Amino acid sequence: MPTQSVDPRTGEPFGPEIPDTTVAELERVTRAAEAAAKPWAALPSLDRAAVLRAMADALDADVERLAALADRETALGLPRLTGEVARASFTLRHFADVAESGILRSETVDAAVAGAPPAGRPELRRVLVPLGPVAVFGASNFPFAFSVAGGDTASALAAGCPVVIKAHPAHPQTSVAVFERLRAGLVACGIDPTVAQLVHGYEAGVALVDDPRIEAAAFTGSVVGGRALFDRAAARPRPIPFYGELGSINPVVVLGSAAERPSLVAEYVDSLTLGTGQFCTNPSLLLVPAGSGLTAAIAIEAAGRAPGHMVSRGVATHFAATVAQVASAQGVRRIAGELPTAPSSASGAFTMSPVVFSVSADDAIADRTVLEVECFGPSGVVVEYDSIGQLVSLLESLPGALAGCVHSEVDDPHAAAVVEAVSQRVGRVVWNGWPTGTAVALSQHHGGPYPAATNSLHTSVGGTAAFRFLRPVAFQSFPEALLPAAARA
Repeated sequence: MPTQSVDPRTGEPFGPEIPDTTVAELERVTRAAEAAAKPWAALPSLDRAAVLRAMADALDADVERLAALADRETALGLPRLTGEVARASFTLRHFADVAESGILRSETVDAAVAGAPPAGRPELRRVLVPLGPVAVFGASNFPFAFSVAGGDTASALAAGCPVVIKAHPAHPQTSVAVFERLRAGLVACGIDPTVAQLVHGYEAGVALVDDPRIEAAAFTGSVVGGRALFDRAAARPRPIPFYGELGSINPVVVLGSAAERPSLVAEYVDSLTLGTGQFCTNPSLLLVPAGSGLTAAIAIEAAGRAPGHMVSRGVATHFAATVAQVASAQGVRRIAGELPTAPSSASGAFTMSPVVFSVSADDAIADRTVLEVECFGPSGVVVEYDSIGQLVSLLESLPGALAGCVHSEVDDPHAAAVVEAVSQRVGRVVWNGWPTGTAVALSQHHGGPYPAATNSLHTSVGGTAAFRFLRPVAFQSFPEALLPAAARA
């Protein structure tokens, strides 16, 4: 069925109905991507970098219109969305720099050694080559940075792979508008526009993962949706890699005298409610010393925070359902806010207020609901621990997460053990800070053990994300003239 935008501030649909991509149309799209794959992979890295920069320029030239349209579809606010367009264009330029630097060649050469094996060997040259067409699934909560022009698209293009992007139904008009900017960058550089294509609709997304011309997929979204697509990718006659960023309950640990820092409580609630809590790096699990007084202070701080809008009816409905699960868990007390109700199916704003719970570590370990059910929105759980041994045991039992934080003094005798326990369960560890905000940089790792990601070896943010879409090939005893360009001396 066609997709139409819905204003989260009113619950009312607006704008044109965008038809779903049909099976026949999808086949034409993937055939075009397959045809574009070899020329795009063969394009010198300097030229691919120029295309990525042209795409970034096209986004920046239309920032006001794009931000206004996304605000109408997501209610995330013009300041946030204007900054997010800048992040998307920065990401495209970052991957242009990565492509230009040559690090994606990752070439290694072993010279021939005379004699019998194992000491003797032929000459070997190992290089990375693009996989081919990549399916990209846009996220609901970041209409620019993790959607049509986000890091998955930029990294695949930098690696030399065409992209077929599945638009998210929460912002269909923004998806089309951003895609037009990407297409403008391709055309400005004289590149085949089918290097980047856009499709719509649930069925198109499923068919995209099944399509034999797609060589890899990248996804940001829920555990349920991502796991279903991951399983389909693995069940294909020829399985493909599926790089999913799924659920994440991000632990924040407060040790010793760090609990007395005057700004800690306000900073926690700021991070918890940023973007109405719709961050995959939301600090949803705060572990504090029992008797520290932090729980009561957080209750007061959170109660004074204003409600915000969820990006879609579906996200708001899921938030209400998961909060109800947490509220009913063993030993859980609601210390701030009211239990949310799902928005009407007819109309009405998708508004949610912060709600915070507390629970003892004993009850959290016994029931595990608060440790395993992600409330994607402005909700958190304060867990009070009685001893460092209990804290470390709880941390070691957590599901995988994208990020974890430790608030402590450097000389705290337990800091090292806690940092070690956190680092075993997350992809990024933050010292005396908060998990929201993920820098685009070569040293970034936005991933983690399942369910944070389907492959903890790779990141979806920063330059090394492009390695997801490259595979190694070793050339043995080859004449220079027949080597691919990336393998030539």
